[in-house]
Amino acid sequence: MKKCSIYFAIIFLFYTSNVIAQNSAAKPIKFKQPKLTTILGEFKDTMNISPLQADAIIGAMLKVVNAKNEYYTVTSYEFLYKKIVTSEDETTGKPYLTTLIKSALFKISPLPKLWLEAVRELPRPGEELIFFNVIAKDKENRYMYAPNLKLTIK
Repeated sequence: MKKCSIYFAIIFLFYTSNVIAQNSAAKPIKFKQPKLTTILGEFKDTMNISPLQADAIIGAMLKVVNAKNEYYTVTSYEFLYKKIVTSEDETTGKPYLTTLIKSALFKISPLPKLWLEAVRELPRPGEELIFFNVIAKDKENRYMYAPNLKLTIK
């Protein structure tokens, strides 16, 4: 009988210590994400650019800054290139303009050489360069989304 009460006391202490430990867990720290801006060269947000400007900046580093001009590390982003191409109607044989979309996820900036060559090939008015799902990291290793960057060639 004495052994049974000792086992019961040990089990009781074990379970109550877990409950006390759970109640004293650290509470999450509230964090308000600063307003971020995604920048490529001197361009940000949604802008119209010339083909020469597109050629000049496409090889630049993608950057994320806050209102205090503090830089964040870009950990990944997706790039979409909406290219205008000529296609042929199979029934009439007449050419017409259509769009071709190329997109991929990147973890390095600037874009790889193959992508740079594709964009610099022959930019036409109406083509779009879009950087989206940009994820940035601050000095305290907090990850956050940065706004999309859309550049349209005029």
